[in-house]
Order: sequence, then structure tokens, then C-alpha cells
Amino acid sequence: MARNVFFSFHFDNDCWRTQQVRNMGALNGQKLYTPNAWEEVKRKGSAAVERWIDENMQDKTCVVVLVGTQTSQRPWVRQEIIKGWNAGKGVLGIRIHSLLDEKQSPSLLGADPFSLITLGQQKLSSQVKLINPPGADSKAVYASIQQNIESWIENAIQVRKAYRG
Repeated sequence: MARNVFFSFHFDNDCWRTQQVRNMGALNGQKLYTPNAWEEVKRKGSAAVERWIDENMQDKTCVVVLVGTQTSQRPWVRQEIIKGWNAGKGVLGIRIHSLLDEKQSPSLLGADPFSLITLGQQKLSSQVKLINPPGADSKAVYASIQQNIESWIENAIQVRKAYRG
């Protein structure tokens, strides 16, 4: 059975790559907005963005952070990670910089967003995995994600359930 997940990512840089992951068919995720629709939500202000996050994260079992070059620097991504973790959802990171964008280009490796979030006396990265899918090219990385994403998500859900902080 496909899990319902919340995708967290840097919209401007990684929407194309995120769409590839979403279209693998292994998961049910929130509807991905078009650039115009996302701009409309942002134009309404922080409260509207927070409402959008709350509505779209509801009934999800895991937050899947698709990590590109600048993902760790995005304040809404950090908020989505914290909100998901605090709600008891699994949290998982997958590096997507090797997937090609609409210009058929990969991007640079980004920082680990979980290492920037404190969980009590430790970094969230001590609990949350950031997976760098193996592969020599975009097709191999895609295949690795497609083959493993469901088990990565199940593992993230179990890690969160087992956490006693």
C-alpha cells in the first residue's frame, strides 16, 4: 500500500526534480502546486503558507525532504521538518541533486538540513537519515530512489515511533 507523504523541498530550484520523485508511483503525496499557484499562496503571507502546510501535512505518515543545493537554507523547509517531527511523523531526507532538471542539468550537493535543527541536546541528524542515492548518472539515481523509497520511508516511520526524547 502506498504511503501518504508530505514532500518538502525548495520550490524554485527543485520542483522539476521533485515531480520526478512524485511521479514514480510508489507514494501518495500532496498535490504539487504550479509556480503561479505557489506564488499566490506566498503572496497571501506567512499565515497562508502555514495554513497550507498544516492542511497538506494532515493525514500524512512521513515528511520526505527532497534535498537539493539550497534546501537546507529554506525557512519553510525547516519549519516543515520540525512540524512533521513534532507531530510524530517519520522524517526522511533524499538527496536529489543528481537528478536532471528541465534543462537536463544536475545541481550541486546541498548541506544536510537536519544538522541545522536541534533536538534536545543533539542534532536532528542523529535520528533522521539523509540518503544519497547511489548511481553514476541521473537514470541510475532515479532507479535507486524508485527501488528503495518505500523501505526508506518505512524505516523513517519506525525510527520516529521508537524515539523517546
